[in-house]
Amino acid sequence: MLFSGTIVTAGNGEGVVVATGRDTEIGRISVLVSEQDQMDTPLARQLAHLGKQLLILIGVLAVVMLLIGWFVHGLDVDELISAAIGFAVAAVPEGLPALVTITLALGVQQMAKRHAITRKMEAVETLGSTTTICSDKTGTLTQNEMTARTVVTAVSTYTVEGTGYDPVGRVVNSDGQTADLAVHPDLSDLVLAAGLTNDAHVEQTEDRWRVVGVPTEGALDVLAAKAGAATGAVTRVGAVPFESTHKFAATLDELPTGSTPDGVTRFVHVVGAPDRLLDRADTERSADGGTAPLNRAAWDERIDALSAKGLRVLAAATRPADGVDNIVLGDLDGGLTFLGIIGIVDPPRPEATAAIAEAHAAGIRVKMITGDHRGTATAIARELGIAPAEGEVLALTGADLQAMDDDELRRVVRDVDVYARTSPEHKLRIVRALQSHGEVVAMTGDGVNDAPSITLADVGVAMGIKGTEATKEAADIVLADDNFATIESAVEEGRRIYDNIRKSVVFLLPTNGAQALVIIAAVLAGIALPLSPVQILWINLVTALTLSLTLAREPAEPGIMRRMPRSATEQVLSSRAIAVVLTASVVIGVATFVVYLLERDRTGDYAVAQTSAVLMLALGQLAFLLNCRLLNGSAFTVRVLTGNRNLWISAGLLMALQIMFTYAPFMNDWFDSTPIGFHSWALTAGLAVGVFVVMEGAKAVIRRIGNRTPREQGALPAGNATHRA
Repeated sequence: MLFSGTIVTAGNGEGVVVATGRDTEIGRISVLVSEQDQMDTPLARQLAHLGKQLLILIGVLAVVMLLIGWFVHGLDVDELISAAIGFAVAAVPEGLPALVTITLALGVQQMAKRHAITRKMEAVETLGSTTTICSDKTGTLTQNEMTARTVVTAVSTYTVEGTGYDPVGRVVNSDGQTADLAVHPDLSDLVLAAGLTNDAHVEQTEDRWRVVGVPTEGALDVLAAKAGAATGAVTRVGAVPFESTHKFAATLDELPTGSTPDGVTRFVHVVGAPDRLLDRADTERSADGGTAPLNRAAWDERIDALSAKGLRVLAAATRPADGVDNIVLGDLDGGLTFLGIIGIVDPPRPEATAAIAEAHAAGIRVKMITGDHRGTATAIARELGIAPAEGEVLALTGADLQAMDDDELRRVVRDVDVYARTSPEHKLRIVRALQSHGEVVAMTGDGVNDAPSITLADVGVAMGIKGTEATKEAADIVLADDNFATIESAVEEGRRIYDNIRKSVVFLLPTNGAQALVIIAAVLAGIALPLSPVQILWINLVTALTLSLTLAREPAEPGIMRRMPRSATEQVLSSRAIAVVLTASVVIGVATFVVYLLERDRTGDYAVAQTSAVLMLALGQLAFLLNCRLLNGSAFTVRVLTGNRNLWISAGLLMALQIMFTYAPFMNDWFDSTPIGFHSWALTAGLAVGVFVVMEGAKAVIRRIGNRTPREQGALPAGNATHRA
C-alpha cells in the first residue's frame, strides 16, 4: 500500500510498496531475482541429446564405411575422401536448427494474436509441456476491481453500497440507515484510518471510474469518500511503507486542532493484514469512542466469517502520538488500539473458471499462491474450481511453510493447490519443490514480489496491463490482456508447436538417413556413388526450404487439450517416432538406390542415373510429408490433402526447383545433373506412391505394437499418475 517521499510503488493488486534505504523491499527482491539460475527448456535439452546421439551414430558409421572401402574394396584415398564428405553431408541434418527456430518463430507470431507476447522464443514450446501453473490471485484469476463491501467494528457491522471505483454509494448500519460518522465514532475512526494510509485516488474517465494507484488502496479511498471521512484536512507527518515481511502500512498524521475530544492532534494509523495488527494491539475501540481490552477470539471469528465469503480482509488500528515527530517500524510492535476490519470483494474472472477447467482436462494442475487470508483464498479457489466445492481444502499459509523444511514441503507440495499469506521466499520454495518432482512449472504474477519466482520457473508469465516493469523484465511471456484464459490458449499453442517440431524432425531425418544409406550401400557394393556431395547438399536444401516449413504451420490435432502433458524427460523422438524414421530412411533409401541402378543399367549414362536418384529423393520426401501430417493416425483420408494450404505451395515450389535442377543448363553445370525423359519421371513418381503406401502400412504396424505398451505421447512422469488423476 502507500506512501510518501522516496517510495517506489508496485501496482501488483496486493498493495505492495517498496521504500528506499537499508534493507528495502526492492533490494531484497533484486537479490532474489539475481540468485535464480536460468533453466534450460525441455526442447533444448532434448535436441542437445538428439544431436549427441546422431553425432555418435554418424561417427561410427563413417569409420565402418571407410574401413570397408579401404580394406575390402581397396578404394584409393581420393575416392574415400569423396565418400566421406558425401556421407557427412548426407547424414548431418543441417536444416534441423533452422527448422526448429522457424517453427518457434511462427508460434511466437501466432501467440501474439492470442494476446500472449513472447519475450523468449523457447518459452513457446516449454509452455506447451507445462504440468503445473502457479498463479497469483489478484488481477489474474480475479478482476482486480476492488470494492469494500463490509465494515465490522466491535460495536456493529456496516454494509457498503455501490460497486467498482465509482464513489457513489452509502455506508449503512444494521437498520439499513445511512451511518452518520458523528453518531458512529467507531466507524468514523476506522474509515479515517483507511483513507489516510494510502496514496491512491479515483478519477472519472469518459466511460468509467478508474483507480490511480494500487487497486486495494483505491477501494479504501472510495470507502472513505462514501462514508464522508474528512481526510483532506489531515496532514501526514511520517510513514512506514508496506512490505511483504510485515504486511501493513502506517502513517503518522496530524489532525486539525479541536477535532478530537481529548485534544490529541497526532495519531498513528495502521492498515494491513488482520493477524499482524491483532498481534500488535492491546485494546479495541468501544461503543463510546473509548477503549476496551482486545477480544482476540471474537475478532478471529469475524475475520474467518468474512474470509469464508471470499472477501479479502484488511484491518485498521490506531494509537495517539502527541509529541512524536516521526515513526519507524519498531515503534509499531505494540500498544495499538484495534479499530475493526474491512471486507473487500474482488470478483473472479468468469473466463478464468472455464480456463481452469480446460487446464484440468489437459492434465495441468493449477495452484493459487496469494498473500490473502487462508479463508479468502480457499473460498475463491472453490469458486474458480481450483479446489473442490465440497469437503475440506488442504491449504498452507506462509507460517506453515516457514515451519516446514524443504523435504517436508516436497512431500506435500503436489497435493496442495492453495497457498495463502505467502512471501517471495515462500513462492521460490514452492516452485523449487515442484520442479524437484520433474514438474514443468509456469508461474504467473504482476508484482515486484513475483519476480524471483517468475525467474526461477520453467516459464515465467507476467501481466502486461497491471504488471510492474520488474516482473515483465523477469518473465518469458507477457499477457497483453492480464487474463488467465490467455495462458490456457498459450498452452494449447505450445502443444501444437511441439507436435509440429516433432513431425518436422521425423520428416527431415529420413532425408539424411536415406542419403546416408545410399552412400554406405554404394561403398559396400564397391560401385560409384549414386549421389555427389553437391547433389546431396541440393536435396537437403530444397526439402528444408520447401517441404519442412509446411509442417511448421500444421493446425492443432483434434483433442490436443485432452492429452496429458508429456514428460519433461521424454525425448523429441519417442520409440515410435524412431521406428518411423528408420523405416522411412530404409524405404526411401532403397527406392533411391533402385532408381539409380535401373537408370544406370537402362541408359548407361551416369548423369541420368544420378539426376533420377535426386528426383526420387525429392518425390519420396513429398510422399512421406503426407504420412507425417497425420503421424499418429492413418493418412488414407481426404483430410491429409486439406487444412494446410502451404502443402500445395511447398509441393509446387519443390517441383519448380526440381525441374530447374534437371533442365536448366547452369544447374546442370553446377550440380552435374542432366535432362531426363518421361521414363525416369514415371518410374520415380510410381515409386513415390509406393513409398506413401508402404509407410502407411509401417505406421499401422508401429501403432499396433505401440498400443501394447503405455502410450508415450503425453505420458506422465514416473510416479505422477495419481497426482494427475
